[in-house]
This record gives sequence, C-alpha cells and structure tokens, in this order.
Amino acid sequence: MDEKPVLTRTEECGVKLHIGSLISSELRRQRRPAAWLAQEIGCDRTNVYKILRKGSIDTELLCRISVALGHDFFADFQNACGFCRDA
Repeated sequence: MDEKPVLTRTEECGVKLHIGSLISSELRRQRRPAAWLAQEIGCDRTNVYKILRKGSIDTELLCRISVALGHDFFADFQNACGFCRDA
C-alpha cells in the first residue's frame, strides 16, 4: 500500500516533490513511528508531524532525516529533476 510521491510541475525547476510525503512513505516502509524519528533528529514528536505536512524543509534538517532513516532524499530530488548520479 505504498503511496506515490506528490509530483507537480513548477516554473522554477520543472519538478516539485512534497518532501513530507516522501519522508512519511519512508517511515511507513521502515515501520518506524514518528516518535522514533523525533528522537533520532532531536526534536519533539509533534514537530515530526509538522515536518510530514510540509512541502519543503531546510536542507540541514533533510540531511539529519536522511541519515536517521538511511535514505538519500537528496537523490530523490535529483532523480525527479532528471539528474543522473555518476557511477
């Protein structure tokens, strides 16, 4: 029952991902509660719920979340924008 990330066209870069949806999907995939993520990134559980509703977040926070979940959310943006990573 995986949900597809929200993907819409914008004038700025052509693609916009809803980062809260991506993080939420990864949390569900890993079967981890918001309280776990809150502890890992050093914030309150209610703040995690706010993050999950946001369409964009600070890159430092995204980096902390990426490390906590072991998932490169920056790569998700690169792929959505059509950038390929060098092997």
